Order: sequence, then C-alpha cells, then structure tokens
Amino acid sequence: MELFSASPLMSVFLVVALGAVLGSIPLGSLRLGAAGALFVGLVVGYFVPELGAQLALIQQLGLALFVYCVGLSAGQTFFSDIKSQYKLMLSSLIALLAAVAVTIVGGAFLGLKTQLSVGVFAGSLTTTPALAAATDITGNNTPAVGYSLGYPAGVVVGLIMVALFVSRQWPGKNDTPALSGQSLRAVTAVADKDINVREVPGWQEQKIRMSYLRSGDTTRVVAPGQILQKSDEVVVVGLPEDVERAVKAIGSRLHENLADDRSIVQFRSFIVSRPVFAGKTIAELSLASRFGAVATRIRRGDMEILAGDDKTVEVGDRLFVAFPREEELGIADYFGNSPTRVAQVDAVALGLGITMGVLLGMVSFSLPGGSTFSLGSAAGPLVVGMILGYLQRSGPLVWQLPQGTNLTLRQLGLLLFLAAVGITSGPAFMKTAPTPLGARAIILGVGVAIVTLLVMGLAGKLLGLSAPRSAGAMAGILGQPALLTFAQSRVFDERIEAGYVTIFALGIVLKIVLVSIILMF
Repeated sequence: MELFSASPLMSVFLVVALGAVLGSIPLGSLRLGAAGALFVGLVVGYFVPELGAQLALIQQLGLALFVYCVGLSAGQTFFSDIKSQYKLMLSSLIALLAAVAVTIVGGAFLGLKTQLSVGVFAGSLTTTPALAAATDITGNNTPAVGYSLGYPAGVVVGLIMVALFVSRQWPGKNDTPALSGQSLRAVTAVADKDINVREVPGWQEQKIRMSYLRSGDTTRVVAPGQILQKSDEVVVVGLPEDVERAVKAIGSRLHENLADDRSIVQFRSFIVSRPVFAGKTIAELSLASRFGAVATRIRRGDMEILAGDDKTVEVGDRLFVAFPREEELGIADYFGNSPTRVAQVDAVALGLGITMGVLLGMVSFSLPGGSTFSLGSAAGPLVVGMILGYLQRSGPLVWQLPQGTNLTLRQLGLLLFLAAVGITSGPAFMKTAPTPLGARAIILGVGVAIVTLLVMGLAGKLLGLSAPRSAGAMAGILGQPALLTFAQSRVFDERIEAGYVTIFALGIVLKIVLVSIILMF
C-alpha cells in the first residue's frame, strides 16, 4: 500500500495493465474491454483511499485526449449528417426527460434523498460535468456519493444494452450506408457500342471510377469525358452492385483483368504524407491534368473508400492510383509517400486544439435561478475537436491526425481516464455499496440507465436508423467513452462513432440543465 501511495503514476499504469487482463476475460458473449480498468481501479482505490486525490490531472488529461481525438475523427461526418440527424437529437431530450422522471419517482419510492438521487442520475449517465453542477448547487458532497454508486451501474448496464443493440440487422432505411466493411470490386468491361463515360450509370453520382483503358493496341488511363468506342476495354471500380450496373450499360464483362498488364500503365498506392493535402478533395488533386493519372480508392485504416471527386483526403491515407509508368517518381514526390512523416504528431496543432477545447470547457453559462454550468473537460475538447476535424486545416496548421495516431492517442486517454475514475471513486463506492442505502442507490442507477438507453435505442430504430448508429447514440447519451470503444470492438462500422458524437456534447449540456430540475423536488 505504501508503494502505491508513493507512486501514483505507477499505480495508474498497473491498474491499466490489470484492467486489460480483466477486460479480455469473456463473460459469456461479453467482454469488459477498456472498462476493465474502471473496475480494477475501484478495488485499488478502496485499499489506497488517499491515492485518488492525486489523480485529478491524469483523469482530466485522459478524458480530454479521448474526446478531442473522437471529435477530430467524427467532425466531418457529424456536420454532413446534422440536418438528417436532428430527430435523433430530439430523441435524446426525450430519453433524458424519461431518466429525470425515473430519478425523481424512483428515488422517492426507494427512500433516497434528492441530493443523493441527483448524484445517482449523474453517475448512471456517467457525466462528471453534471455532478459538478449538482455539487455546486447543493454545496455538499452527497451527490458525489450517489455518483460513485451510479457510475459502475451505468457502465455495466451500458455494456449489456449496447451489446444487445449494436449487432442487430434491422433495416436502417433512413441511414447512410456503412463505408466500413465494404469491399470494392474492379472489373474489366468490353464496350459493345460507342458510349461516353459520363453516360455510364454511377459515373455522375461518383459511385464508380474507371482506370485502365485499352483501345486497339493502345493501353492508357481513362480521361475525363472519354468516349468509349465499340470493342474498347475499360476497368470499372466500385461496389459490386454499382459495377455490375455500369458493366451492363457499357457492354459485357471480360474475364481477363486488364489491370494485370502493367507494362504501360502502373497501379499502386501512395501514402499521403504532405500536410498541404489535408482536407483537399480528389478533384482538387488534379491528377489527370498533372500526371495523366486517376485515383480509384482511398485506404483509411481498415476502411476502403471509392475515390470519388468529392471525397476529401487526410494525412496518412493510402491513395490507390492508376498512372503512366514514367510518372511514378513524380507522383510519389507529389504526395510525399513517407510512412515516417505520417507517424509524427504535429505538436503545435495538437497542443493548440486541446488548449482551445479546455478553454471552451471553462466558460460558464448562466441558468435560471442563479446557477451556472460549463462544458468541462469532456464536452469542451469534444466540440472543438469536431469543429477542427471538419475544417481539417487552417493555413499551415493541420488539425486532423492520421488515423493510426488518432486511435493510439484516444486509447491511451481512455485507459488513463477510466483508471483514474475508478481509483478516485473506489473508497466511496466500496463503503456505501454493501449497505441497504447503497443497494437502493444502485437499483436506482440501474433503472435510470436502462430507461435512458432503451428510449434512445428504440428511437433510433423507429427513426429508420441502423443498429450501429443507434448503438453509438446510446453510448453518446450515456456519455461513456468505454461504451464507444466496446461497440466498435463488436462491429466495425463508422456510423457508431458518428452516432456517439451526434449525441455526446448535446447530452452533456442537457444533463447539466436537468440537474437543476431534479433538485427542485
């Protein structure tokens, strides 16, 4: 115990390591994943109660890193989907009002004081800024005790509920298709008539790309506005159904793959490592006019995206290009093509971005009745990260992080945050949980979490959204980073993160406001 007390840093990383072991143990079809650090932290915090007081900075650092990186990653998707997701945002208000009703009625039925119940509300919805607002209004630590009891209950219920929803296959008729897991196909078509490529189904809508063209004895890259003549052969790239539709319009499929012959036209990937390209569209790269080349695919992490003219490029992307062989060195130099440079973090942009996020989180907003609230170290960096992720760059500053770097930083931040929260909450949780009062508070926390998540998940289904986006919204309304990571470990789908970001910041603001309403009863 003395060793733990003497080295808080060692303690945190030991909790991270043991939490990873616990998180990897299968509990039926469920694994705790990163949340294992929270539960190991509760035990360590109980035996070394003085340790929690030294971890405030680590907790804030971990949370800020996590939410800022999530914001950067999902900013583009959030702002492009915001018009179509306002109904989901409205559903989050309904879900939280249901949680308020459960807190007030359930707390009274279980004989809990309102100050304890409001802490359970903040804890079961894992929202530290809401706890801070409750503590500010009440002027005592009673909400913090309820928070320590409700927090683990919210995490456990959240893991179970998200696991039940995320892999469902209901039709999301009003949702956008997932990019993750899509497999692009390249097929060689032979023309049975003269046809302009602009007339091929999917070309104008950017659902297909064309690369190789063999006309007679000549092989080259397809040019924009190319007119295919009868017997010309062309490589069509896209999703299987889009490629099949295009091939039928052109003529018929040729089982020989034209791209196998690379004696004249080469095809390979280049790493986009020059920051100047961050946020630029494929059209703005001007590959056709510069090199007589065409980009067909973007590889971003595990996602393969069709390189439509309107698709934006991020540093760290692998861009697959068909080009004349003599242009290979020029294209490599153009993109940078440096794995080492991609692995380097722009410390200026990262530091400024998180600084702006923390500053935004410190701004106080007035509420009726004289109370105030702030976004805190959770929502502030998230909101700024979303804005900067949408902008991608401002002059020489590139805000967007390469995907691998982003995932590493957010995972580190999440583990530090959960370990610190567990250690800090351990003494109060272990002291109160075994008592009848603690049991009643935990029951209330379970009820609040179940109702909130059910309303949020079912609202997503009723709105015609996919199960992955609905599960992401459930993680967002609960405000729990571990649930996002857990859902992503179950299903590879970028809509999970988009749903999380859509609700997370709005949910924090709503919960802070609703704390004042609960304390009126």
